[in-house]
Amino acid sequence: MQCAPMIRRSFAPRREIIPGRTIADVRIRSPRPAGRRMTGGRCMFANRIYNADARNMSFIPDGVVDLVVTSPPYNVGKNYATHDDCLSMEEYLDLLEQVWRECYRVLAPGGRIAINVAGVDRKPYLPLHAYITLQMIRLGFQMRGEIIWNKGASVGVSTAWGSWCSPSNPTLRDLHEYILVFSKEDWRMGHRGETDLTPEEFVTYTKSIWEFPTVSAKKVGHPAPFPLELPSRLIKLYTYKGDLVLDPFNGSGTTCQAAALLGRRWIGVDIDPGYCALAEKNMRTLVDGAGGAGLGAASGVAGA
Repeated sequence: MQCAPMIRRSFAPRREIIPGRTIADVRIRSPRPAGRRMTGGRCMFANRIYNADARNMSFIPDGVVDLVVTSPPYNVGKNYATHDDCLSMEEYLDLLEQVWRECYRVLAPGGRIAINVAGVDRKPYLPLHAYITLQMIRLGFQMRGEIIWNKGASVGVSTAWGSWCSPSNPTLRDLHEYILVFSKEDWRMGHRGETDLTPEEFVTYTKSIWEFPTVSAKKVGHPAPFPLELPSRLIKLYTYKGDLVLDPFNGSGTTCQAAALLGRRWIGVDIDPGYCALAEKNMRTLVDGAGGAGLGAASGVAGA
């Protein structure tokens, strides 16, 4: 069934729950209310992958997350999960707003959220970044700016839409995506830990245009993956070592991998148990490839 201009549902309520299972500190867990669960000074809700609906992240306490990095499912016709039903744009935006509201709750004052997003559909083109920006401002976020991710040469030359060499119906091909950056309440985070950002990286990462290639959806096993470079830049730019990073649309777990490799704590949330299993597999590969060092650097930090 053709959904345009509908949005394919990918985070509706699900009944499937993967029981808790562990690989080093990687766990897929069924969610439960968090409080401030601590053991030996360590937060028990961090360094976990949760098979859960991001509209209700009650397993994460208020004000403990330092950075949210995510890319919501938005592309018509991309099979994010096993659901075949579609949402209207209005329904889709309402669901997104519920997720952003939860992100606001779990973010610490001064915490940041970075949302990677592109336009939706072609008839007509829907500027999803504009809708999300208005949502975030309405929820009380302060906008820090937007980054243009220029995908450039890594984008194909397909002309599947529009006319070829004719004014009849030429259609623009998207060579870029947006990364929208917001703060909660305080503009400054303050100096409270070790940074691993070099002067050269700072100069590059604070530019409003980033250029690096995409990654293959087939290779990653997810219909709309972003490269490790994207969350890595955001994590180094906006957090200190040991800070807590959340991805409420975790997918294949790229954000969590970047956080672990950079010595940050992490939480991944996804409604689809298949993607939770994929994220766990990717973290397992990370642990094996780094001899446990990548994950251990993140999990060894005292909890919030």
